[in-house]
Amino acid sequence: MTAVPAAVGGIATIDPATGEVLAVYQEHDEGAREEILAGAAAAQRRWRALPIRSRAAALTAAAGLLDERAGRYAALITREMGKPLAEARAEVAKCSRTLRFYADEGERLLADEPVATEALASRVSYEPLGLVLAVMPWNFPFWQVLRFAAPALLAGNGAILKHSPNVSGCAVALAELLADAGFPPGLFATLLVAEPQVPGVVAALVADPRIAAVTLTGSERAGSAIGAAAGRALKKAVLELGGSDPLVVLADADLPRAVDAAVRSRFGNGGQSCIAAKRFIVAAEVADDFERLLAAAVAALRVGDPTDPATDVGPLARPDLVTGLHRQVGDLVAAGARLLVGGHRLDRPGCYYAPTVLLAPAGGVLPDVETFGPAAVVYRAADDDEAVELANSTAYGLGAAVWTGDVARGLRVGARIESGALFVNGVVASDPRLPFGGVKRSGYGRELGALGIREFTNPRTVWVNAP
Repeated sequence: MTAVPAAVGGIATIDPATGEVLAVYQEHDEGAREEILAGAAAAQRRWRALPIRSRAAALTAAAGLLDERAGRYAALITREMGKPLAEARAEVAKCSRTLRFYADEGERLLADEPVATEALASRVSYEPLGLVLAVMPWNFPFWQVLRFAAPALLAGNGAILKHSPNVSGCAVALAELLADAGFPPGLFATLLVAEPQVPGVVAALVADPRIAAVTLTGSERAGSAIGAAAGRALKKAVLELGGSDPLVVLADADLPRAVDAAVRSRFGNGGQSCIAAKRFIVAAEVADDFERLLAAAVAALRVGDPTDPATDVGPLARPDLVTGLHRQVGDLVAAGARLLVGGHRLDRPGCYYAPTVLLAPAGGVLPDVETFGPAAVVYRAADDDEAVELANSTAYGLGAAVWTGDVARGLRVGARIESGALFVNGVVASDPRLPFGGVKRSGYGRELGALGIREFTNPRTVWVNAP
């Protein structure tokens, strides 16, 4: 597939399954960016003054529109980034559930917290920060945005979205969705920025005094740049970065269930997920059986047209991602890994790569890389201590899963793994009721849950005495 360059002053979106140019969007120039930013700042000042129940009603309306338009939005997601249509529908449905969760629970989560002191009254109140800049990725083009926007908007903030250029259609659709739902015009605004201009534009936005905070979901490199810019401006930042999540399978685990979870976690969304299990760490005494079951399950995955209901794995989102993944697989083989399944591009139009499993050499240490695509590595661990050591042998710390027949043992092993989330006998996933985020090079700050809605608030101390 040959990448099609954007037209002068425009941003082209391309179907990764076919190479077809879907649309060309006009990039916002400096004047348009200023108009959008000024409008959002004015809208946010009015929005924060509304009762929280009025803000919640807008979230509920947006959830209803997502339900009504689910087919249209899912088709747009699939066309722009290539995930199977069923997965795109599930993404839209999860967005709707999250909007409803915050509409229903946000007032409680943001309620003032009385604190007993010698004062007549004292409390902590949660007040909005202002405008939040959101720099978002393409892999879950609706979910990543609304995961941030639902709690941030309900708390009284406004949002400026700088989405990935290859999902510009989704970015425009999200702004239209919230406007149609009754949010004030301009409160949630999309900026269309071509890839070469992104570093300069984002740095200028972070430095702008009208931007109160910034959130990024993306690569470690992008996180370092955003974090540095936010630090220079002394502004709050939430960074949700990469991951190399371990899935630990202990000897007493139900192997068929563990294999099924491993395949769903690693190969869902074409493997393009920060919280996918990328390293399977298996007790040596059951490793042969695990590898046999895994090889059969991965070989049976159907790769193809993401609009075909029979497809399990669609294309990667861009040609450069296929090239990068193939290079990583080659580097792992050169470092001593052995191919069990896959390991090659698929000879067909589009950005397709064969689902791949590699076996780590006994006692060997492979490069610590995040394979962002359908490729996993299996390690063998002699005992629980070695499993923990292997799980922690990465710069990342987003999620971790432990599979076992003994929950107490799973919790003991999992407690020693460095991660922002631990799932025992489950696939790591985000849930609006629980906080989500990582440690180490996977970033800092939390989205979702009570912590997520409070990230972009000022926890203000209020102390009142008698006259």
